[in-house]
Amino acid sequence: MNYPLIAEVKEAPGKGGKMTKRAFNQVTGEDITRSIVYATLSNAFKNKSWLYKETENSAWQQVEQGSTLEAKPKVEPKNEIMSLLSTCVDKRPDTLFMEDLNWKFICRNVYRGRNMMLTGPTGTGKSQTAIAVAKALGKDLFYINLGATQDPRGTLIGNTHFSKDAGTFFNESAFVQALKTPGTVILLDEISRAHPEAWNILMTVLDPGQRYLRLDEAVGAPTVKVAEGVSFIATANLGSEYTAVRVMDRALIDRFTIAEIPFLSQKQEVSLLKKIYPTLDNEVAENIAEIAGQTREEIQSDTSRISTMISTRAVIEMAGLLDDGFSLAECAQVSIYPLFSNDGGMQSERTFVKQLVQKYISDGTDEELFNVEDANDTNS
Repeated sequence: MNYPLIAEVKEAPGKGGKMTKRAFNQVTGEDITRSIVYATLSNAFKNKSWLYKETENSAWQQVEQGSTLEAKPKVEPKNEIMSLLSTCVDKRPDTLFMEDLNWKFICRNVYRGRNMMLTGPTGTGKSQTAIAVAKALGKDLFYINLGATQDPRGTLIGNTHFSKDAGTFFNESAFVQALKTPGTVILLDEISRAHPEAWNILMTVLDPGQRYLRLDEAVGAPTVKVAEGVSFIATANLGSEYTAVRVMDRALIDRFTIAEIPFLSQKQEVSLLKKIYPTLDNEVAENIAEIAGQTREEIQSDTSRISTMISTRAVIEMAGLLDDGFSLAECAQVSIYPLFSNDGGMQSERTFVKQLVQKYISDGTDEELFNVEDANDTNS
């Protein structure tokens, strides 16, 4: 079948001449009843609607009777959440590459007030995804970097202060104010790097059956109730390759619905670079995406020679330098090699990455795998 297509839904003779609910391709008249789940067909007939299918892999959607392909059919949402799901993909930023299903899944859960945890390698756009979801849903966003705070109690609850005029008084945190604001999306960035005390404080906040913040450990201490419609999105790096990441409490993880944000495919990464830097040469964009991809493949191998990889964030930084006139060798020297250890001389991580980059340097010269600075570092 050719797509998009509209199915006219009506009663028509089936086998044996019995009248049954049938679906016909509006353009060709072909009977396509067998390609549609009965419940979908029955609901459309009940609602006096026809059915519309954008692509082979998309879902059937109800449209008004008499709709035509010439005038893009207006999809009739069943309810508010269906309306959201039918439009949220159009609100995703052009520079955020993600499967439609994953995007709709996250949007739906945040809209429903579920706690979402976006997991994946560093630099894949987890924080940007959370920010984009809040914007797509028309919600205010409160951002807190849990991985950077050295004072969890002060950051999440507040501090007691003293002044000559006011005496002793309590100053509640911005986080507490966000909890009191209906409909806010609260981004708990880098929750996997947070101090365990922060996790303990958040337990009751994130528990669907409690949803309150205790301001003190004392019995009978005052609490702050999480306002209606407040949603939480956390970002986390989970895995043994992240040495600075603490092992998260399973009870805390269980308070979230997990959505994985993987690295982009090479094709997607090249498309992203071209959107951000339209004048960047196609071959250059492909080369740096390939270099990054090879480090990601290497770190996943059982005999990996590196302990980190080139993230999408680092690839974008490389592209910016290249677009500003830096050569690939210069770009790698200042933005890529410092990410990798130089311990071990010719067997070091940095040497391995230099060998990867060397394959893509097209000026006809051989880059020194050891420059003077590297040699001095090794001999010291």
